[in-house]
Amino acid sequence: MKTFGERRSIRKYQSRPVSGKLIEDIAAEASRAATMGNMQLYSLVITSDPEVKARLAEAHHHQPMVVEAPAVLTFCADFNRFCKWCIFRDAVPGYGNFVSFFNAATDAMLFAQAFCTLAEEKGLGTCVIGTTVDNPQMIIDILGLPRLVFPVLTVTLGYPDECPEQTDRLPVQGIVHHDRYADYPKDAIDRIYAAKEALPESRYFVSLNGTDNLAQVFTRFRFTEKDNLSMSEKMITALKKQGFI
Repeated sequence: MKTFGERRSIRKYQSRPVSGKLIEDIAAEASRAATMGNMQLYSLVITSDPEVKARLAEAHHHQPMVVEAPAVLTFCADFNRFCKWCIFRDAVPGYGNFVSFFNAATDAMLFAQAFCTLAEEKGLGTCVIGTTVDNPQMIIDILGLPRLVFPVLTVTLGYPDECPEQTDRLPVQGIVHHDRYADYPKDAIDRIYAAKEALPESRYFVSLNGTDNLAQVFTRFRFTEKDNLSMSEKMITALKKQGFI
């Protein structure tokens, strides 16, 4: 990757392994990312064992890259380590609550983004997998995550065996606000989403799904209310079990 603006998700990898030392070196550098109260409320589970990757693939809807990537990285919100430190120092922790989860999840996301950027600078490819939120309890069980540890992001890692086209992004004018949030009237929405809606692949998905427009593809098929509610229930149940609610 030459610049961050040229980055792309990599889903196909060479069989060449990624050394554990390289991953740890990147993690050490990524740990300079911003963190709540300098507490570093995250952990990284590196999975390279084929059998464990196969089990994780089930949690991630059998996406091929989970099995094929040399390493699967699970970034976790982690208050367990910090609480153990408090307890062993005769300090009473009070971090079994949702705010603590939110802080730890933010920490983990900042660390994960820093890790991915650094990994790509070193010639590695990454792909963030969105299905972590769909089956958190399966991932918790597979990885043996204790109380106050919760998976928030999964990333596949390896040396790229492809150079796909970049996916589209909204214009910066559609996402940046100055001084105050400026809500979006219809004409602004039309301008912001015009290029995305005009893409050949967008028109293909509209035709394929028999909808009137791309927004209906998202709401009716890709990210439905029913699926979001189901995932929400599973996340809440897992968060309760892990001690954050």
